[in-house]
Amino acid sequence: MKRNRSAFVVALHVTALVVMGGYFGFAAVQGDYGLFNRIQIEAENVTLRSKRDALQQELAQYQNRTRRLSEDYLDIELLDQQARQVLGLMHPSEIVIR
Repeated sequence: MKRNRSAFVVALHVTALVVMGGYFGFAAVQGDYGLFNRIQIEAENVTLRSKRDALQQELAQYQNRTRRLSEDYLDIELLDQQARQVLGLMHPSEIVIR
């Protein structure tokens, strides 16, 4: 009887270990901190870094244009371009054809 009971206890322990191993294995792959979620976060990280780099480049362009129109450094060509676009001005020697 004791032998049957010990075999039952061993089987119960083995079953519990298999169930726990399956649970932790599933959590390691599919859980909040699992491999699939990590791969998704890394892909999102790459996308966000590329967007950040594009925005930094755009910011640098705006800063350059702002500096070129400042009082310290005036770019006549840029000023002329802005006056034509924003104010609709033209040079006296130009002819407008509509």
